[in-house]
Amino acid sequence: MSENILLRDRQNLNDRLHDLEESGYAYVPNMLNANEIMELRDAIDCLTPIAEANDLIRDPGDEVWSGNTRSETSIHIKNAFNRDRVFFNCLDRPRVIELAEAALGEDCHIIGMSAWRSGPGRPDQHLHVDWSPIPLPADVAINPRVKIPIFIATAHYYLNDITEELGPTKMIPGSHRAGRTPEENEMEWNGAKEQSVIVNAGDVVMFRSEIWHRGSANNSTKSRYLVQVHYSSRWISQRMPPYLNKFAFDETLLANATPRQLRLLGDHIVPGAYT
Repeated sequence: MSENILLRDRQNLNDRLHDLEESGYAYVPNMLNANEIMELRDAIDCLTPIAEANDLIRDPGDEVWSGNTRSETSIHIKNAFNRDRVFFNCLDRPRVIELAEAALGEDCHIIGMSAWRSGPGRPDQHLHVDWSPIPLPADVAINPRVKIPIFIATAHYYLNDITEELGPTKMIPGSHRAGRTPEENEMEWNGAKEQSVIVNAGDVVMFRSEIWHRGSANNSTKSRYLVQVHYSSRWISQRMPPYLNKFAFDETLLANATPRQLRLLGDHIVPGAYT
């Protein structure tokens, strides 16, 4: 039986930032109300995958979801912010955006937003990292005197009450200190095993890109819904599929965006590639 990860309901931004830096993740509960949760789930159900935007995916050991019965229940949509206002509004939710800016800088931006519907039978992923920017020897990476900056962090908006059967996110707390990516079939780090992220619908967990994590199998009869917002430091380029200048922002969404939302989409406070 998997152990549940410790989720601290921090009231102070500095405490949430400390959790993100030291444990590799931070918890922001009660971010969405019941109506917002249903709006997002309904919006995901209305999405049609776009092949040019890399919406059709392959999981390790799984068949391509398009072209078979699994595509009817499981989808993974890139650039969700560009598809519907309800996703766009997830760009800068209070508490979450303040944490992103504290971790990545006041001029940070998004590099993506994914919408997931993972149907019954969706298989296990392997432990992985989203990005390990600074590979380090183990004794250096784990040294508390070494503070590795956060370059990318992802906010998970959970749209179900998560149970073990439904397939929680699995993480190894502190594993961003490994200084490397997990090897194939590696299931623990530094004596620590993976733990289940058990949350309520509407809760958010933000984690840094180096933490070892995975999506687990959906062994229930229900679909699991999730929205991911990927934040990065200013200097990391936005690369929205489809590439080669084929991506275009929805002008209607831009017309109603706040200055902060426009900045998150690339209209930065200070011009220049690295400022």
